[in-house]
Amino acid sequence: MDIKEYKEKIFKSAEIAVNELIKVMEDPIITGDKGEDLSADKLKNAAMSKKLSVFDALEIMARIDEEKKILQAAEEELNGRSVKKEEAPKISSFAEQYADKKKKK
Repeated sequence: MDIKEYKEKIFKSAEIAVNELIKVMEDPIITGDKGEDLSADKLKNAAMSKKLSVFDALEIMARIDEEKKILQAAEEELNGRSVKKEEAPKISSFAEQYADKKKKK
């Protein structure tokens, strides 16, 4: 099994994990059926669990997206297509910056 196949399996597993986290988020904290009076600590812990689920799901999805882009760029490079790379911002020397300031005045 090559790296691409492993990554595809990881992507599928991560998507399953995100679906499970969504189920945790959708599960109500307070249910009217049981008539339970939850203590403040239990409510706080449940809310923190849901918050953590949100951030974990978003982090997983962002990482999947990032890894898919890396994999796609590597495939394009292997296939001989040029990969568009982001250009670094131009860094001016002190003299150029000083000259630009003089022109603006």
